[in-house]
Amino acid sequence: MRAMSAADDRFSQARAVVRENPEIAVGVALVALIAVAVVFVVLRARRTPGVRFRQLLAEKEEIAVLMHPNPDPDAMSAAVGVASLAGQVDVDSTVQYPGQIRHQENRAFQTVLDLELEPIGHVSDLAAESVVLVDHNEPRGFAGADGVLPMAVVDHHPGDGAGDSFTDVRTDYGATASVVAEYFRDNDAVPVPPDKHASETPSDLTLATDTATGLLYGILADTKHLTVGASEPDFAAAAYLYPGVDQDRLDRIANPAVDAEVLEVKARAIAGRRVEGSFGVADVGGVNNVDAIPQAADELIQLEGVTAVVVIGERDGTVHLSGRSRDDRVHMGNAIGAVLDDTNNGNGGGHSRMGGGTIEPEIDPTGETESTTVDRDALADGLFRAMAGDV
Repeated sequence: MRAMSAADDRFSQARAVVRENPEIAVGVALVALIAVAVVFVVLRARRTPGVRFRQLLAEKEEIAVLMHPNPDPDAMSAAVGVASLAGQVDVDSTVQYPGQIRHQENRAFQTVLDLELEPIGHVSDLAAESVVLVDHNEPRGFAGADGVLPMAVVDHHPGDGAGDSFTDVRTDYGATASVVAEYFRDNDAVPVPPDKHASETPSDLTLATDTATGLLYGILADTKHLTVGASEPDFAAAAYLYPGVDQDRLDRIANPAVDAEVLEVKARAIAGRRVEGSFGVADVGGVNNVDAIPQAADELIQLEGVTAVVVIGERDGTVHLSGRSRDDRVHMGNAIGAVLDDTNNGNGGGHSRMGGGTIEPEIDPTGETESTTVDRDALADGLFRAMAGDV
């Protein structure tokens, strides 16, 4: 009783002090709020991006995972990885893309891994209101794309796009597949070996063999087998994925049959190349398969004495450019972007080692497409100046 009385006396005294000095109460309240805020920030910082992304997915019933137009293995593997992570937190997902899957490597990737990918042509085709962009940070390539506000963005390309709830753009990574692989690792997901079933893995979250195989190939494809543009996280991601990789399927994706037109376009690029110093530009003319253009650039950059190249081609009135650089003086994305920024209907950019762009045909007021008039020689001259730094 005596102890309770003493406590009551101290409490009464404290209340009296507060009444006489209200600023003390305000100060104590502020200190308490600041302490709570600091604890919240610290706890939030300890949550890795992969954990926060999984928790965000778990709040949804369904999502649309959207790739960039004409998706490549990095985009496809990252999208399938996001869909797999969503499925493990009981969220339905649909992987979608504008354009086409044309390149023989890309078709082999889809076929060997038996991927369910849905094409779209209009914003109304999106399978869900909650959209996750992978391998690009601004929706494009379909009608109404500029009206899409993505829930989340996961990418490794430079750009200004952002997600409404989550943005993870790591321009120092060689592939978006590396980022997605890291998400699985952040959540302690265990890669499932190709000779085992997920049920044999002692983990709440797993990384399926087909997903691990796809993610590894996505990393290898975007970094030229970890030799161009790869960073330490790309190597770490590849090492994490390796136990779950199916070597047979990886080989089948990497060595598909080569389209005859691709070989022909490569030959035209080599025979018709124009070289100034260590820079090269080749105009291959009209093509049916625009994916032959970057493959021709890959071929030209291997020529002795050539350190930076751009290949130009045209399909259905649109001029396509694809560039490669192994020259520290030439940022290929900036070089192509600088030239096309000064060209009507031109748009281009990319990374230091790899860039591309297009010049779209003119549209007259009646809505009909007119032929694009592009002075190819002047375009080549501009590209040489840009590669030389004269922009």
